[in-house]
Amino acid sequence: MAATYALGIDSSTQSCSAIVIEPVTGTVVAEASVNFGESLPAYGSPNGFLPDGENGEVHSNPLMWLDALEEVLEALSKRCDLGRVAAISGAGQQHGSVYLNERWQRTLEHLHTGESLASQIAFCLSRKTSPIWMDTSTGEECREIAHAVGGNAVVCAKSGSVATERFTGPQIRRFYKEDAVTYEDTQRIHLVSSFLCSVLVGADAPIDTGDGAGMNLLNLAKGDWDPELMDATAPGLAKKLPPVRGGDAVAGRLALYFSEKYGFGRAVSVQVFTGDNPSSLVGMGASQPGKVVISLGTSDTFFAAMPEPLTDPAGFGHVFGNPSGGTMTLQCFLNGSLAREKVRDRLDMDWDAFSAALQSTPPGNHGKCMLPFFGPEISPRLHLAAPVLDGLTWQDSASVARACVEGQFVNMKLRTDWMQLQTESIFLTGGASKNEAIAQIAADVFDAPVRRLAVSGSVSLGAAIRAAAGAGMASLDELEAAFCQPEPGSIEPSPGAAEVYVNLQKRIAALVAKAGK
Repeated sequence: MAATYALGIDSSTQSCSAIVIEPVTGTVVAEASVNFGESLPAYGSPNGFLPDGENGEVHSNPLMWLDALEEVLEALSKRCDLGRVAAISGAGQQHGSVYLNERWQRTLEHLHTGESLASQIAFCLSRKTSPIWMDTSTGEECREIAHAVGGNAVVCAKSGSVATERFTGPQIRRFYKEDAVTYEDTQRIHLVSSFLCSVLVGADAPIDTGDGAGMNLLNLAKGDWDPELMDATAPGLAKKLPPVRGGDAVAGRLALYFSEKYGFGRAVSVQVFTGDNPSSLVGMGASQPGKVVISLGTSDTFFAAMPEPLTDPAGFGHVFGNPSGGTMTLQCFLNGSLAREKVRDRLDMDWDAFSAALQSTPPGNHGKCMLPFFGPEISPRLHLAAPVLDGLTWQDSASVARACVEGQFVNMKLRTDWMQLQTESIFLTGGASKNEAIAQIAADVFDAPVRRLAVSGSVSLGAAIRAAAGAGMASLDELEAAFCQPEPGSIEPSPGAAEVYVNLQKRIAALVAKAGK
């Protein structure tokens, strides 16, 4: 039969997942997922990474990612005809890096089905483990990189972010400082995304601008590696990095290994992989400016396609390449669902009572407000051990509940105004998005209609959509309409709420300024 499927792959922190879609009919054909801890216990990574790292180190074994990829493809081959797949793309957890020696390229060119990918590529690793996004061991290296180029304002203007601990550039610098000999022997440094893409095409794959921007090495304006940032990071780095390409680039054809082992055709196009956040932007149907996605999870995350490539003057937010073209922005707020839960528990409420409290209090909360930070926050950078209350006490339970949620969304708006977005609608996702009262506050604070997204597996779906669009199977608009539709109905801003929140923003800003002294 004709090749009419597109495959999207997501190698995340804790699992490898994949989805097969049929773009013409707008249907999901098959899905599969492998949890690293459950399915691959031999790697000793119950949560997807090696436990008990010292000095903030958090690493993973890249061979585990390869074993999981093979298990996912094996599962898919039993659920659908992979011979009908015409195009593949994927994503990897951002900021993870893989270090490879001189055997790498020759091994890629001669993969054979008699052995697993992991057993063949094990000999290519110059560094046996990979630092990932959770690693916070590079504070000194961040300071060194920033100092070398004239400060963090310069780093941010060039790369879209200030020098950031979990980013790849500082990780590379730390590796060079600690083991210069092995660094010298390293012939290629890949991201998780480009590493897996390379394996699939049997050749060295490029890094896309979406994932590459999470390294503190890419010049966003030029869409290429920045010589000054590379020199500040480690000597000879330019020769060790793959080329940079846009998210619409084709990395190559699927390697014969996968056709022979899993039944793929011989002419499958593989589009360059990207990072998990850029891929999720596409999978949520927000790849074009005007739509904002707010994900309410353990940390709350705000991301959107940008009409203009601006950077955050305060250095809290991040700008990555948008795999659909242009740039995207992402900002993370550590005090998310855990803060809401702590307030609920302190007030001795269940979620129904918490919602009732929100609904019983007016927008603006009569001026009563809160900085709902129960620990360190990164947007803005504050180290608080407990929330700051202004104009209320914990005994005023209904007002405290509202102050918590309003404080979170007002702070989010304050920290994202630099993006200069013209927000037509907000897509709300994550567990708390189901709460009507919380969704209403989001609509009121941002003065925009809120719609709920129930897209599961947005990263792998975004990859499949990118693969299909890149192969000309359907347009991006058609694919988003078929696979990324929000739930029916929207929550409209309350009349007059926008003016109320202008005043509350000033009070929250004053609290932040005072707490930062």
